[in-house]
Amino acid sequence: MTDLGDLEIFSRVVTTGSMSAAGRALGLSPAVISKRIKRLEERLGTRLLQRTTRQISLTEAGQGFHQRILGILAGIEEAEAFASGRAGAMKGMLKVSAPTSFGRLHIAPHLKGFMDANPELVVNLLLTDDFSDIVGEGLDLAIRIGDLQDSSLVARRLAPVRRILVAAPAYLERHGAPGGIADLGSHVCIPPHSQDVWRLEGPDGPVSYRPQGSLITNSSEVVREVVIAGMGIALRSTWDIGEELRDGRLVQVLPRYEGSRNVVLSAIYASRQFLPAKVRVFIDYLADLYGPTPYWETATDAR
Repeated sequence: MTDLGDLEIFSRVVTTGSMSAAGRALGLSPAVISKRIKRLEERLGTRLLQRTTRQISLTEAGQGFHQRILGILAGIEEAEAFASGRAGAMKGMLKVSAPTSFGRLHIAPHLKGFMDANPELVVNLLLTDDFSDIVGEGLDLAIRIGDLQDSSLVARRLAPVRRILVAAPAYLERHGAPGGIADLGSHVCIPPHSQDVWRLEGPDGPVSYRPQGSLITNSSEVVREVVIAGMGIALRSTWDIGEELRDGRLVQVLPRYEGSRNVVLSAIYASRQFLPAKVRVFIDYLADLYGPTPYWETATDAR
């Protein structure tokens, strides 16, 4: 039977991304970590990790193995907590990925409440606008905004995402307001950082429009700032520009057309089975915080 300690060492190497970091976390030398990983691979008869001088990555077998042992390790952790009277306590590290702007505006300001309630839990929040590889990067969960179609992962809907076309009053004073989709061709339309088309829903059903503008950027925050500055029209999420809508720095244009309702805010994790308590508690915290009508849709301060 495989030594459970080897499983913990393997999982910690995946989570930290290196044998040295895993060794520091577990109080073991890198040589011992390497020896235990090698022993585990020999017992399984397959390579779990690809090692180079600069990085470690999971093989296909390693990804599947890691996904399956997470439930075992989580179950042991919960059993130990129950036996020692700490059933309600969350311990260890929670590694979360989230979109840059959303994480800064709507996760970071609320971390104190969560961490005060779980003082023994370490939160590692990684902000990126790329879709992270949950298993390969050793993430506990990822917060994503989009039309999710990856059936290999589990998604829990946290909140609706409403996206609208907006412009600054100064821009509309200079150029006038468009009366319909066809009028957008005579306006400055700012492409999203992803360079995707605008997928809208209007009175006659779905509409796709590809904005053509003189600004190209890989930053969603740049798009946000230039539309506030009066450069043109952009498609933005209300969680991102709620404050500007309330104080009048931005106004909605073409209100009959809004972004696809299939785009939602979700928590994504690898497996529904044996979901670690720390992951479940964090997801529940965000779901309760945002609710079916998120606070950024109300008249209160979105931050």
